[in-house]
Amino acid sequence: MRAVIQRVSRASVTVDGNITGSIDTGLLVLLGIEDADNTEDIIWLSNKIVNLRIFNDEEGVMNRSVKEVDGDVLLVSQFTLHAATKKGNRPSYIRASKPDIAIPLYEQMISHLGQDMGKKIPTGIFGADMKVDLLNDGPVTIIIDTKAKE
Repeated sequence: MRAVIQRVSRASVTVDGNITGSIDTGLLVLLGIEDADNTEDIIWLSNKIVNLRIFNDEEGVMNRSVKEVDGDVLLVSQFTLHAATKKGNRPSYIRASKPDIAIPLYEQMISHLGQDMGKKIPTGIFGADMKVDLLNDGPVTIIIDTKAKE
């Protein structure tokens, strides 16, 4: 799995003119899934997202997690995170999982994040043409790949 995690003051995702998920202070997580991903990746990544110390403490040091600031997580599927750009100018998405594999893993990630956060996780709609609006706070953007564990 690949995740782009952005610390936000607000974020929302809209499908066909309707907001499907929105948050104020928290994390916008764009998630790419590949066939090699499994439950172990979900557990590891969810734990990492929930406990990343990227929110400021009283002294302005990034030392608090999204849970510690009572923030939220907005999860949006994004297969383009597995784009291969080595050859030519048109990206290949061959590494991105097809819906029959990706959807159950995405739903497991929503469930696991919800358990780890202790609250409902707002989301986009898998496979839909989504419009994501965000106000990146910092800016703080972290990229994580579960296969590299970084």
